[in-house]
Amino acid sequence: MSELYVVFKVDDNEYVLQAGDVVQMESFGGATKVPGTAPYVAGLIHIRGRVVPVVDLRLRFGLPKIEPTMDSRVIVVQSGQRTVGLLVDSAREIMKIPPEGLHAPPAWMGADGAGFVKSVAHVERRPGEKRLVMLVHLAKIIGQEGIYVDERNG
Repeated sequence: MSELYVVFKVDDNEYVLQAGDVVQMESFGGATKVPGTAPYVAGLIHIRGRVVPVVDLRLRFGLPKIEPTMDSRVIVVQSGQRTVGLLVDSAREIMKIPPEGLHAPPAWMGADGAGFVKSVAHVERRPGEKRLVMLVHLAKIIGQEGIYVDERNG
C-alpha cells in the first residue's frame, strides 16, 4: 500500500516528507531571530497559537542562503514531542510512493550529507517521465542541536 508524501524543493532538488509528519504548511513571512541558536535556525514564528522554531533547510544542507520568495514555505512537522518549521524553497505537491519504491541511498553519501537522506525513490512525474526524490531523515534534520522547543505549546 502506497504512503502519501509531501514534496518540496530546496535548491533544484526534490525531497519528500511523510505526510503523517506534516502538521501544516504556511507561507513564510519572516521569523524572529533568537541569539545563540545554530546558524541554520531562521528564528521563531507564531502559528495559530504556537511558537515554532524554523530550520532553514538550505543552510542545514550546507547551501548558500537566499532571500525567501513568494514560493517559500514553512512546512510544520511533528517528530516525537518536537514541533518544528522547515523553511523550503517551495512545496506544492503530494504524491504516493509504494514502500518498494524507496531505496537506501549509496552508503558513501552519509559522510558528506550528514545522513539527511533516508532513502531515494525514482517516481513517475507524468507518464514516461521519471524523477528522483529524496526522503529526508527528519529526526536528523531537527536533531538535538539545541533547537528551542516550547514544551508548553508542545
